[in-house]
Amino acid sequence: MKKYSKNILFLLLFCLTAGSCKNNLLDVNPLESRSTTTFWKTEADAEYALTGLYNFLYAPGGGYSNSQFQIYAWDNFSDNTYSPDNYGGGQSALASGITPQSGEFVRNYYDNSYRAVAAINTFLANVDKVLTGDKLEKYKAEAYFLRAFHYSWLAQLYGNVVITEEDPFSIDFKTKKTKSSRDEVVNFVLADLDKAIAGLPDDLYGNGHAVKGSAQAWKVRMLLFQKKYPETAALAKQIIDGKVYSLFDNYLGNFYKPAQNSSKEIMFSVKYQLPNISHQDNGLAVPLFRWKEAQGTQDLIDSYETATGKAINEAGSGYDPKNPFTNRDPRMRMTFFFPGDTKESSGWPFTGDLSVATPGKGGWTNGYYAAKKWLDPTLVNPDYGVLGDNDFVLIRYADVLLMHAEAENEVNGPLNAYASVNAVRARVGMPALPTGLTKDLFRERIKQERRSEFALEGIRYFDLRRWGMATQKLNGFVQNPLAPTVRTKYEDKYQFWPLPQTEIDRNSPELKQNDGY
Repeated sequence: MKKYSKNILFLLLFCLTAGSCKNNLLDVNPLESRSTTTFWKTEADAEYALTGLYNFLYAPGGGYSNSQFQIYAWDNFSDNTYSPDNYGGGQSALASGITPQSGEFVRNYYDNSYRAVAAINTFLANVDKVLTGDKLEKYKAEAYFLRAFHYSWLAQLYGNVVITEEDPFSIDFKTKKTKSSRDEVVNFVLADLDKAIAGLPDDLYGNGHAVKGSAQAWKVRMLLFQKKYPETAALAKQIIDGKVYSLFDNYLGNFYKPAQNSSKEIMFSVKYQLPNISHQDNGLAVPLFRWKEAQGTQDLIDSYETATGKAINEAGSGYDPKNPFTNRDPRMRMTFFFPGDTKESSGWPFTGDLSVATPGKGGWTNGYYAAKKWLDPTLVNPDYGVLGDNDFVLIRYADVLLMHAEAENEVNGPLNAYASVNAVRARVGMPALPTGLTKDLFRERIKQERRSEFALEGIRYFDLRRWGMATQKLNGFVQNPLAPTVRTKYEDKYQFWPLPQTEIDRNSPELKQNDGY
């Protein structure tokens, strides 16, 4: 069970007024907090409050130097990448196991999500005091989307959590509630997403405010998480047939400014805009490129297909190329740097003593590969003080296409799923999948495609869990062949992360820990 704490309400007061914006731009500096006795008096108050709800997307990420939605950090929990640092206890949790006492990175999604939910519930309880008509319905729809968004993280990570729709200002602080099951939480998410879909405009996403496509795409993700394959395939096909979104010709342009501003592929993101909203603590420039906070594993590099499309054999085991750096899926070199790369040859961002990419120098650990995705190509020698405003992309149209293909294959086999996968492959110059694949072989190709397409986007960890492959792939995984005794830890019980011990202590005996902890 869960009870609201006073710090949540103090943060809520801040977030209800922490920044003003025009309805189409989240781009100004925070304002001072306002008293609740003077709030909810004018239409402008609703605008302030809605902006405050989006500000939770900048919540701290548990030691990673940006918001919790600096999503590449999730790849460090998978077989994709490695971090040489232990921000927020992330590497400790990976090496030693997740516990109720694990560090900030494990705990913050729980804490921050409930803070956001508290603010959203207050917004929904009060916004009709100052708005009516279409604007009221749109603002409420955005709030429903954001509540579903935060509860989706709670559902995927912790599973069995408290559902609350109450305005925290209207309840007794001593009020306690019991947990709901993961299925109940996901159903709550889906219901909120349906409300959002009904009230949001069917516009192209672009200004930071959720639109109908944002909610539809997020619902596709949650339906697939529940293995509701017919519903997943149908909704994804509806998005595809709507033709509002399309693949961006510039694959890497989805991950840096100003190219992101032209992408019709991005369906929801955490928006930044210089000079008013920049990454906290040097953003991506320093941790990802100077400190090498997410370095590709050899296992990931070996998984990329050759340029001829021969990526996996019929058993889906992986193809071992003779030359690991050439004649491969172009996404490999779009995502990582390789030994010998320079500014001229591949956009390596360093000059001087680091002008040639060399493992063992400049924070690059031998046995891994330095990240390239998310790099602004104009950046030279990223270091302290560099301001960044890459939007953190949380879902894009390519994911909708691949989720459609995966679900369609599970329902009807691959016949009507090929087009979605082949569109994603064609965008980067990869050949179409071979025809005549069985359902099982097509499923393996989808898994491979998702790994190649979404590396450094925080999706792999959740895919492995969803496929029931996390223990098989991650428990005992050797991240670096040069250090074979260093292995990762994953147990079946991690499908449900532990609730933070501070919450158990604060709400005992009603709040029960998840099984196995």
